Amino acid sequence: MQQAFTLRRFTPKDLQRVMYINRVCLPENYGDYFFMDLYNRFPETFIVAEVNGEIVGYIMCRVELGLSNFGFSGFVKKGHIVSIAVMPEHRRKGIGYALVAKAMEGMRLYGAKQAFLEVRVSNAPAISLYQKLGFKVVRTISGYYSDGEDAYVMSRVL
Repeated sequence: MQQAFTLRRFTPKDLQRVMYINRVCLPENYGDYFFMDLYNRFPETFIVAEVNGEIVGYIMCRVELGLSNFGFSGFVKKGHIVSIAVMPEHRRKGIGYALVAKAMEGMRLYGAKQAFLEVRVSNAPAISLYQKLGFKVVRTISGYYSDGEDAYVMSRVL
């Protein structure tokens, strides 16, 4: 049976749990200031997923000005998925998909015209998820991660 999950905006009381999920799931970890800065600047794109009242995943984003990956001329507002993680026992239940979809709604509220993210070239499940959401690989960054692994930059129009 599929366990139901709910999405809601992050609040400061969620910080320790979100930092815990970040440490468990990802090698790239951030200080509490970084999480709170993104929350304070872009609260509509900092979303948590809960199962039975417990946070099991999150996504946090920022909106920045950058050159378009898709034929818009000049600079455009772009939503940047900075970090997304779902606890291992809650993966493959649609939570990651729902988090990205909800965050993209938030990006649109800030006027973003595109969304983008970096993903490890070896992370096939994440790449597949992002492709289902309409993202395409637009370039590769050599040695992007601290362990030297390359990253794909994936992007889509909002």
